This record gives sequence, structure tokens and C-alpha cells, in this order.
Amino acid sequence: MRSALPELTNVWAETFPDLSRPVSPRRTPAPRLLALNDDVAHDVSLDPDVLRTDEGVRFLTGERPAPGATPVAQVYAGHQWGVYKPLLGDGRAALLGERPRHSGGFADVHTKGIGPTSMSRVDGFATVGPMLREYLLGEAMHALGLPTTRALAVVATGAPRRFNGEMLPGAILTRVAASHIRYGSIEYAASLGDPQLLRRLVAHALERHYPGVAAGRYPARAFLDSVVGAAALQTAGWMGVGFVHGVLSTDNVLVSGETIDYGPCAFLDAYDPDAVFSSIDLHGRYAFRRQPEIMRWNLGRLAHALAGVLADDIDDGRAIGDEVVSTFDERYIAAWTGVFRTKLGLDASIDSSTVDRFAAEALSLLAAYRVDFTGFWRDLATAARGDSTAVRGAFPPAAASAVDAWLEGWSALQPDADRLATTNAVYIPRNHIVDDALKAAVAGDLDPVHELVELLRNPYTERHTSLARRLAAPPTTEVPFVTFCGT
Repeated sequence: MRSALPELTNVWAETFPDLSRPVSPRRTPAPRLLALNDDVAHDVSLDPDVLRTDEGVRFLTGERPAPGATPVAQVYAGHQWGVYKPLLGDGRAALLGERPRHSGGFADVHTKGIGPTSMSRVDGFATVGPMLREYLLGEAMHALGLPTTRALAVVATGAPRRFNGEMLPGAILTRVAASHIRYGSIEYAASLGDPQLLRRLVAHALERHYPGVAAGRYPARAFLDSVVGAAALQTAGWMGVGFVHGVLSTDNVLVSGETIDYGPCAFLDAYDPDAVFSSIDLHGRYAFRRQPEIMRWNLGRLAHALAGVLADDIDDGRAIGDEVVSTFDERYIAAWTGVFRTKLGLDASIDSSTVDRFAAEALSLLAAYRVDFTGFWRDLATAARGDSTAVRGAFPPAAASAVDAWLEGWSALQPDADRLATTNAVYIPRNHIVDDALKAAVAGDLDPVHELVELLRNPYTERHTSLARRLAAPPTTEVPFVTFCGT
């Protein structure tokens, strides 16, 4: 009988065998669907009803290849914690193939937690908590308007795994992305010493992600310039919502500008520019305020990997790459100003220097008094309508004169209250709420996860439920929140 599953293409596997390795996802003893993202399924023309069948669930785990599919583990290198690692690659994941999107272009269909590959550093399996975490965080980022990979599904495998001495239920994540081409993919291709392979990879990435760019005689330069622009927008977006990626190495950054790998990430509660959440970031390399600096550093590694195809002479290629990367600072500042212009409710008639000044003064006040980042920006909508009680109440009495002076100056700029209410979120994935929901899911209760996802998918509209009230308020504890990579 013909499979009800639609076909996948194998463009990556067929075009780049040097950057792929065959993989056979392990069979799961008792797969059970924990979450299915109908919105993502429709975007890549997959029938949710089919995916809910036994055949569909086993497709989501990678065990049941769709017609035309050849699962492969992608090979890449990367700079982790500033140190070059020549071979990283998919140690527990497989690219199943590609699907056309309703919105245009193609998307990778990718599974994570499938068991060992030839590049595994641990056993290759994953557990319920981290996989549902990626689902939650991806949906939140998408709803906040930031480019991101998204979960198509999370499937419990029925095979418990030992993690940190504890037996936990196993799970597989099925993820959709514009592609999985990482900065580290370019680094690995460059390390093979085959300029033609690198040129083909650049041409493929340009066609996939930046088809409108006129590459002309210098496609590698056009590609790098496009990635720099996307990275500037991506990083400014993170800074605008208080997102800390947590492990911003070159193998965890995509050339598309989509956010990937929601492991030791978190959102700010009380504003702290030096916030670090990852349990292994002992020196604050990937702290919140350092993300623009680190992204620029990562782009420098990408540029040097491309040096051999940016010019005939490698030294000239590095100089060209450095020149392109040097534009990141200006582009990031422009993007950051745009983000905070919107967060302040100011229109285009207000000059950029004024926007930057009021944003910087606000952030300084938030940092000095550890005020909730998300709540402050949301409360500006009420303040713009003449009631600044909530904004003032977030600060201690000692800050009253400084806050009043800031509010007076900002109000004189005639901020748009409606814009503020539709662009500053009420709800973000509060770290303690996410943790509570994941603990419940691991214990077998999925209702908190599903309720949380529904709130996060519409973050600008206030709701009146118990979870909504808790999600809108920061925790009162002073105990620092800690995240883990989940491997």
C-alpha cells in the first residue's frame, strides 16, 4: 500500500555528501506523540492527521522514512568557548530531508535525540524535558516576531535515559528550519581544502536564504554581507526581548539568522546586563550584554573560513572578510535603535540619538534597581495614556525623582500607546514557569505545557487565568536561575 506520507527531497544529502554522513535513527519501543505543531505542519504541507497515525509518529522519530528521504547527519566544525573544534557535527540528530513551504522556499525537516551517529559525544538520545523546552521556547520566539527554528513535534520514545544519575523519559524532537547551515558548516567545508566545494556551499546558501541578492562576480562577499545583516537584526531582536542564548558558539548559529538550539537559554526577569544562566558559562562569555560582541566575533570566524573564496590570495580574502564584518557594528546599532524606537512607542520623526538616549537611560534605571525587564516596557503603554502608577511602582522610593524625570521627558515625545500595547509583550517564557511545566510533563502531566504554549503564542493580549497572572509577574526569589544544555 502506498505510504500516506508526502515525499521529501534530499537536496543537501545529494549535493553535499562531503558534509553528510549516513545515519539510521534507532527504533523506539513505544513512541507516543506528546506535542504536534499543526501550524508548522501546514506550513510545510504535512497533514497533521497523518502525523498522528502510527506511521506518522514513526516518521517524526526518523524510523519510518518518507518516500524519497535519506536521513543524514550533517558534519560541521565550530568555535566553542573561543576554541576551534575541527569536527563536531550531528551527534544525535538527522536531517530527514526538505519540504517546500507555503510561505516560499524550502524547510529542513530534522530530528534530534535519535540515538548515536558517527559523531556522537554521548549516547545520542534525548529526554522529555529538554525537547519540550525547545518546543516552548521556539513558539515563544516566533510569536514575538523573531526568526527562529520551530518544533514540528515532540515524541516520547518509551525508552528511559540516564541523565545526571537520574532515569528520565526519552524523547525525540522534530524540528523545522529554513536550513541547518551553521557558521561551523562553512568552517568545516573550508577545512577540507576544496575551494570548489566551498563555492558550491556559498551558492547553495545564497539561493536558499538570500535569493534576491545580486551576487555578481563576488558571491562569497554577497553571502557574507547578507549573513552580517541578518546577524545584526537577530542580535538586536534578542536584546529587545531580553533573551540570553547561553551557548553562542559558531556551531550554534545559522547563516539564515534563525535562532537554533534552545538549550541553556533563558529570558531576563529583573534586568541585569551581565546575566548568565548557563551552568557551564563560568566566566560570562555568553552573558546578555556580550551577545553583540560575541556575534561579531563569530562572524569574524565565518569570514576567515571564507577567505579562500573571497579573493585569490588568502590574505586579501581575510582583509575583505574583516572589512565586511566591520559593518556589523553600525548595522547592529541601527537595528537596536529600531527595536527600541518601537519599544518606546516613538515614531520616525524622533531622531535616532534621542531614541538611543531615552533607551539607554531607561536600561540604566532598570539595571540600577533590578526592575522586571518585560513588565517595564509593557507598563509604558498605560503610562502613555496618562497613568504611570505601574511604572513608578516598579521602582523603590529612592528612584522616584529619576523615574519621574525620565517619564516627563519621554511623555513629551508623544509616544503611541496603541503601538506600545501591540509591540511590548505581556507574556514571555518566565524561567520558573517553564521549569514547573517541564517538571509536570516529565511526571506525565502535559496540560501545563499545552496551556503555557497557548499563552505564549499570543503574548500581547492579556488573559485572566491563574497561569497568565503568574506568567506576567517576575519571581520574588533571589536565587539565580540556572539552565543546562540537556546533553
